[in-house]
Amino acid sequence: MFRLAYVNGQYTRHAESLVHIEDRGYQFADGVYEVIAIRHGVPVDMAAHLRRLEHSLGEIDIPMPMTPKAMVMVMRRVVRANRVWDGIVYLQVNRGVAPRSHPFPNPAPEPSVVITARPLPPTPAAVLEKGVTVVTTPDIRWLRRDIKSVALLPNCMAKEKAARAGAFECWQVEDDGTISEAAASNVWIVDQAGRAITRPLSNRILAGITRLKLLELARGEGIEVEERIFTLKEALAAREAFVSGTTAFAMPVVKVDEAVIGDGRPGAVTRRLRELYEGMIGQLTEAAWWQ
Repeated sequence: MFRLAYVNGQYTRHAESLVHIEDRGYQFADGVYEVIAIRHGVPVDMAAHLRRLEHSLGEIDIPMPMTPKAMVMVMRRVVRANRVWDGIVYLQVNRGVAPRSHPFPNPAPEPSVVITARPLPPTPAAVLEKGVTVVTTPDIRWLRRDIKSVALLPNCMAKEKAARAGAFECWQVEDDGTISEAAASNVWIVDQAGRAITRPLSNRILAGITRLKLLELARGEGIEVEERIFTLKEALAAREAFVSGTTAFAMPVVKVDEAVIGDGRPGAVTRRLRELYEGMIGQLTEAAWWQ
């Protein structure tokens, strides 16, 4: 079976899909994106992802290229055409095609839209039982991390550092020693009192959709949560740590660089939050496309 993609109004074979060489997403990383989890054939938190997309586009003055309903219809068709039961749907919107010049083109071109979907294997149970390791790196990214920009070179460099170390993720450390987020996920710790702590929203982190849902689930379960800045030193002394993201859900972290977190095993709060999140996913129906 060939893969199907949506590119600027056309459904095409994935291997044959093309964008213009003067698309500003290609030349300037002038665009934004979303990655939405697909579980059992339906999306996870579709409405929240679309709200974040609208925020990102609005912050860089790109109009929504189509109505949210039309965008969902395209994503649904691409997911079904590619027979993605468990995986992701990827959506990218660029400013469009224009002669290469740094200022935003005036008049504005039509935004470019690319949508693809692919299956992803579930996280092996052994990984969840054992937990993962992370490394750290100085945060060298720009200061508008609330915009889900396609300009991900620093993130790629951080992920490469993790890959070379055999680690799952790379935590980004600010100049003052505080942790902002990971290369592709949000960072959490659980202190000795059992409080789940994650950095508050600002321009310095991405508003993770999974992060938002975990906060909601934790509060509903009676788990105390704090949204505050914390340091790497505090994280190393934590009882538990984990990262959250579209494909990570709540992934237990048991080692940071050479330091073991807690007793070196996934903690009770992390395990419970993952159970709650997976339980929420298990209740999704076809209506999740439109909610």
